[in-house]
Amino acid sequence: MSNEPVIRVAFFLGVFVVVAAWEAMAPRRERQLPRRARWPANLGIVALNTALVRLLLPTTAVAFALLGEQRGWGLLNNLGLPHWAAIILAILALDLAIYLQHVLFHAVPALWRLHRMHHADLDIDVTTGARFHPIEIAASMLLKLAAIAALGAPAEAVLAFEILLNATAMFNHANLRLPEGLDRALRWVLVTPDMHRVHHSIVRHETNSNFGFNLPWWDRLFGTYRAQPAAGHEAMTIGIEQFRSPGEQRLDRMLTQPFRDDASAENRGALT
Repeated sequence: MSNEPVIRVAFFLGVFVVVAAWEAMAPRRERQLPRRARWPANLGIVALNTALVRLLLPTTAVAFALLGEQRGWGLLNNLGLPHWAAIILAILALDLAIYLQHVLFHAVPALWRLHRMHHADLDIDVTTGARFHPIEIAASMLLKLAAIAALGAPAEAVLAFEILLNATAMFNHANLRLPEGLDRALRWVLVTPDMHRVHHSIVRHETNSNFGFNLPWWDRLFGTYRAQPAAGHEAMTIGIEQFRSPGEQRLDRMLTQPFRDDASAENRGALT
């Protein structure tokens, strides 16, 4: 656990390089903007969020889980389950918590204002998976810590989940083409790029589907699964209607977007 930061950075860089190269070799869609118009701000927000979390929160999720184990917090620390079973259950429960949080950020108007910055990307690729407003990142971290404490999640489960979530977010946001048969099979165990891309459609009822980042089961279970976009993956429009100027992809515009009333319709949550 003392090597947690190194492990996470290594996995992030490794997955990023692999997925970015895969996108270049087998793109699914033609880009609306060149990488140089989007990547500096998308990667800049990652650096800013990392620094902000370290500054504002005195503990990481893994360290918080270790503290919970020492003090006996949460359900799993008091059930007496085998350690391997507690790890599996914690990973599943944390993934469900992230799904429910994602639905919440679409349903509550104030939270949607924060989350819509993620959806305002005019393309969707490996960098979109980490493009979140700093306030959303801070709120998400607090919700994650609360879930870890309530669950009594083992530290190993939290580390594994953090790595999985980070890796699958980059994968399922990627602009890459999978063989149709492979995509169909993977959707039973993993959110694929074609599955999650529907969620980034400009069409409201498509935006409000496929909320899962890692496991696809929650969307099927709760009725939020949508197989394909109506317009098809090549023709569908990505983004938010009110923020389609290329200038909105600048870091300063991304940071101020939740506080700007560019359209009265955006004063409502995405699920209203």
